[in-house]
Amino acid sequence: MSEIPKAYEPQSVEDKWYQFWLDRKCFTADPARVSTKRPAYSIVIPPPNVTGVLTMGHVLNNTIQDILARKARMDGREVLWLPGTDHAGIATEGVVARLLSKEEKKSKRDLGREEFIKRVWAWKEKYGGIIISQLKKLGCSCDWTRERFTMDEAYLRCVQRVFVELYKKGLIYRGKRMVNWCPATQTALSDEEVVMKEQKGSLYYFKVEVVDCSGAVSAPSPAVTDRRYNEINTTGVWLTIATTRPETIPGDTAVAVNPKDPRYAKFIGKHVVRPLPAEFPREQKLIPIIGDEHVDFEFGTGVLKVTPAHDKADFEIGQRHNLPQIDIMHPNGHMNELAGGPLNGLDRFKARKVAVELLTEMGALEKEEPYTNNVGFSERADVPIEPRLSEQWFLKYPGVEKARNCVEQADDSEGRVIRGPNPESQGLAELVPPKNGKMHFHPQRWAKVYDHWMGNIQDWCISRQLWWGHRIPVWHAVAKSNELRTFSENYPKASISKAEFWAEYSLSEIKGETSLVSVYQNRDDGETRIEVVTESEVEARKLQSMGFTQDPDVLDTWFSSWLWPFATMGWTGDKSQDSNNPTLQAFYPTNDLVTGPDIIFFWVARMIMAGYEFMEDLPFRNVYFTGIIRDKQGRKMSKSLGNSPDPLDLIGKYGADALRFGTMRSAPLGQDILFDEQNVELGRNFCNKLWNACRFRQMQGGEAQGEIDPKLLTADDKWILLKLDQAIREMDTAFVEYKFSDATATLYRFFWSEYCDWYVEASKAALGSAERGMRSAEQETRHANTVAVIDFILSHTLRLFHPFLPFITEELWHGMGYAEDMPENQGGQTIMSAPWPKPLDDDFKSHYGLTGDGEKQIEARNELVSQGRNLRRNANIAANKKVRFILKPARELAAHDIEVLRLLLNAEAVEVKTDYQPSKNTMTVRAEAGDLFLPLEGLIDVEAEMTRLKKELEKIEAEATKVEQKLANPNFTQKVPANVLEEHKQRLAEWQGKREHVKAALAALES
Repeated sequence: MSEIPKAYEPQSVEDKWYQFWLDRKCFTADPARVSTKRPAYSIVIPPPNVTGVLTMGHVLNNTIQDILARKARMDGREVLWLPGTDHAGIATEGVVARLLSKEEKKSKRDLGREEFIKRVWAWKEKYGGIIISQLKKLGCSCDWTRERFTMDEAYLRCVQRVFVELYKKGLIYRGKRMVNWCPATQTALSDEEVVMKEQKGSLYYFKVEVVDCSGAVSAPSPAVTDRRYNEINTTGVWLTIATTRPETIPGDTAVAVNPKDPRYAKFIGKHVVRPLPAEFPREQKLIPIIGDEHVDFEFGTGVLKVTPAHDKADFEIGQRHNLPQIDIMHPNGHMNELAGGPLNGLDRFKARKVAVELLTEMGALEKEEPYTNNVGFSERADVPIEPRLSEQWFLKYPGVEKARNCVEQADDSEGRVIRGPNPESQGLAELVPPKNGKMHFHPQRWAKVYDHWMGNIQDWCISRQLWWGHRIPVWHAVAKSNELRTFSENYPKASISKAEFWAEYSLSEIKGETSLVSVYQNRDDGETRIEVVTESEVEARKLQSMGFTQDPDVLDTWFSSWLWPFATMGWTGDKSQDSNNPTLQAFYPTNDLVTGPDIIFFWVARMIMAGYEFMEDLPFRNVYFTGIIRDKQGRKMSKSLGNSPDPLDLIGKYGADALRFGTMRSAPLGQDILFDEQNVELGRNFCNKLWNACRFRQMQGGEAQGEIDPKLLTADDKWILLKLDQAIREMDTAFVEYKFSDATATLYRFFWSEYCDWYVEASKAALGSAERGMRSAEQETRHANTVAVIDFILSHTLRLFHPFLPFITEELWHGMGYAEDMPENQGGQTIMSAPWPKPLDDDFKSHYGLTGDGEKQIEARNELVSQGRNLRRNANIAANKKVRFILKPARELAAHDIEVLRLLLNAEAVEVKTDYQPSKNTMTVRAEAGDLFLPLEGLIDVEAEMTRLKKELEKIEAEATKVEQKLANPNFTQKVPANVLEEHKQRLAEWQGKREHVKAALAALES
């Protein structure tokens, strides 16, 4: 047992032990060690963006993962916590593009695709590992030898293999659809990448003239609504339309009303004159009035402008009514020539103002009123998205039914899944694996959200108009039919209708096993468009030499990360190879996933579908959804608000263990976390408490972890052993239920309150003087037994704490000498491999006489002590002042028990008098253990104290009245923010508590 320094210095301790763990490969998983006696445990890290730095969200998520991994090691499992980073297409490309613009005044197009990608790789090599180094500072026990990156060569091959396989199955296709378009990054986005934000804008009411048209003599153009009519007759009727986007009026191709609306049904079949572009001839601005039940009677005026190229709902109306589509906007959000001269070239928001001015000038604008609505913003670029018609690649999700059905739904009306500890788990904290092999969500309420989304799933737009990412493995060429023979001698194997003028012929087995060739042949001119999908580099080079060009788009970043659980383990898609992959066979499926509910569809659902499609099994057994970290005012933490602390600063100030413990203590299952730095400070204080408790034990000397003699156990010894048993059982339950804040609450209560505040203080009666030679033989024996109990408690406590406080527990494990007699792989080298404490079994309890009877007596005595301490406070007597108590006990007490009482009450003496009759100015309390008296004579000036208390009571009453009046005033309670109202309620409760305390003190002095 080496001497523990007086003060705990977390920085030096943390750096030392993390390097120790790395040097000895403590985090490295070996599938060869997996067996029935040493089962596998695996968890894959949600890969942080390669552009990222450590945030409080990362602290929460990765601390939970580390707790799970360290707990599993202590359970005797072979643990793989697999780390890595995501290439983050939009974010990374944006970072490098901004850097390029700032430093070289160039755009990515100035460099060209190949050179720009080189710059991105160079940036990644220089800055991409920052967050990994920061995770190590937090204490994350990942297997860093297996670190993965979604753009690594092996991972790239996995992504390409998946694309080709899904394409072959007909699940990937290209089509022109309405997509979410980001004008800033000029790429398509999925619905999940769009964040809805409440925006204050305007609702513009403009009028259009209804006309009768007859004798159409030309077909509509695909680009404009250009018809020629023999007659265009005015009706004198005008319809009013409400819109938030007047700049899109030039793209309107119809006006829609609900056919059940009696106000407007009679106009169906007629036309209106679209007001913009103002300079277009009248006949070119005629658009039909159509009937569609999508139109809401209540919104605006009940008349809807239909812009199929710039609104998703309008696009669907256009499809139903075969309306033309007029795209009036460039990809960058600026208007094009089809928007008309005054709008052409303007930014969409500037164009809105100009459109309003034009409508006003022509007398078409009737009114403008404030309007608040939800607008979709690009998650990455933080600009309003633009619904846009665009040709993109789409995926029909595979394995939807399996993925939907695999998630366990609630078993009872309260939304709980009824589960218990696995009786065959040998003490491992886990859920009973259900017979149907379903997955568990924690908290369970997210299962219903997941099920709803899976029941309304839509095809996934997987292409992005970026350069950084996994380029789509599709090659294109155009040829005449007679040139097709030079490409392949195979005959068409299938023919399916592709479009109005095209037919598709699929040719397989073309000079390679992985390629798929689709031939689109124009029925009129014989032109042939050839599309080749291949993952073969050899074939790709051959295609390039033949004049083929690769599709310019890259895949959505999530298309690579949905393969994360198995692609990171070396999956190839070749069943013979994968069946001989020891990592994949040992560690897939993984046990747990820890993530945020905001990516339940982005990532979780897609990983489940990919797992079933490519591994024929679910990817993980449990999903823990964290809450969102918010500041004390309830605001989501963000850099823009300046309310998010730098975790590295907190680690530097308090230590990583303190940050971990403080974060977990305030993180209830699935609920948002109100971050307060005081919690981290509390974590530091807790570490100091643990440190000092171990130092106190060292000061007692004696053999480390000596034998406990049951005959010498005091009631306090038995009480703390039973409290330890209770704590272990509560910890196991907390792990089973994924309630980590409950676990930290148990640790806090057991160690700080039950062990330090009560047992250690009580044990001083048995420990006596710390100096050897000053104790009798009997005292020496009792001292050694008490020290043995303390060692037993502390060795278990350090192990219970280790997943939460890895650094300080490792330091103390060795400093206390607890590692010395342990086998190397069971705590001899590191506490990380020390066995997780098991509850005390019946044999143990019987051997040491832990019946529970003494526990009740100790609880009664402790209650008496608490009441005695209250007597001091009520009498305003300093806690360190020695006073005399008199006890009328409810049962006979041994001399040792009296001495413990004296120590706990910090009394000069505790006199036992069974027939005591209190005199005047004696304060008293009655408890189960007996009556306790505190004579005040000679301790205080009673009259002066009563005067002081009365003045204090007057002040308290005045302050309480002020708050009560405010809370009784509706003008106050209904107008102030919720947090201010809650603060006043808490303030009133505090004043009321003080009032009761002073009244009790006065009553005691007056008796």
